[in-house]
Amino acid sequence: MNSFGYNFYPVYPGYTPYQGIPTPGPQPQNQMMYNEESYIENILRLNLGKNVSIYMNFENSQWGSKIFKGILEAAGKDHIIISDPNTKMRYILLTIYLDYITFEEEIEYYYPYSPNR
Repeated sequence: MNSFGYNFYPVYPGYTPYQGIPTPGPQPQNQMMYNEESYIENILRLNLGKNVSIYMNFENSQWGSKIFKGILEAAGKDHIIISDPNTKMRYILLTIYLDYITFEEEIEYYYPYSPNR
C-alpha cells in the first residue's frame, strides 16, 4: 500500500508483482526449437545466391499473377529480396502474395526429422 492507502498491484493468492518481467542479462536460447523449424524463409536462406522464379498472385489488382526472376538475395518472415542481373533492378516481394518458387538448380534443404539424417 502506498501512503494514500491504495495498492498499485492486484492482490490475490499466488500473484507476485513484476512476475513475467524478464531479468537483465543473457537469456538461454532454445537452439533445438530453432533447428526444428522448417519455415520458407529458413529454406530460402539456405539457397541464397541461386537463380529463382517467384510466382505471385495479386488478387483483385491490375497486376493479377506475375513471375519475378532473379538471384535470391535475402529472405525474412514476410519478404523475399531478389535482384535481376539483366536490369540491375532489386525487388522486395511480400510473401503474403507468394504462390510458389522454382529453382534452376538443386536446392539445399535441412529438416531434422528427415529419415535420411
